[in-house]
Amino acid sequence: MKKLIVGLGNPGKKYALNRHNVGFMAVDYLVDEFNASKSGNYKGELFSFKDFLFLKPSTYMNLSGESVILVKNFYKIDNENIIVIHDDLDLKLGALKFKRGGSSGGHNGLKSIDKYIGNDYYRIRIGIGRPERKEEVVNYVLSDFSKDELECVKTTFPIIKKAVFEIDKAASKYSRKSC
Repeated sequence: MKKLIVGLGNPGKKYALNRHNVGFMAVDYLVDEFNASKSGNYKGELFSFKDFLFLKPSTYMNLSGESVILVKNFYKIDNENIIVIHDDLDLKLGALKFKRGGSSGGHNGLKSIDKYIGNDYYRIRIGIGRPERKEEVVNYVLSDFSKDELECVKTTFPIIKKAVFEIDKAASKYSRKSC
């Protein structure tokens, strides 16, 4: 049974180190760690390793569901075998939370995926912290991590690598409050 690991982000070099692209960063790490090979383009970059598929939608964050549904349908993947990795403003920098189902929490990438496949899939939430003022949110998520922040976030990737093998137990085994 194939598992689809989706990293959320925006394509292009100008977004590469943005807080909003932490899902892409995690998938890049996993692709490198598993030495996954390129497997096609489904409105995104798709890589495979054994029973794992890794997807980075190229549709921009707000349309991520368009890419996810193409891969889900082609490979006949049930939602219980889909894991979406994304940034979360409501968690402290470097925090990790795992859950299945639930609301999008206002995250536009999740809203798009929910529109196409429903909301009953696994999520790996990586904390990016929150700006002081609400009106700064858009600029904040589209700004780059500082060097220290990026190092903190990167410490979540090896944990995520372990968690994808036992996602149903990840909430109790791998959650953390911050770096």
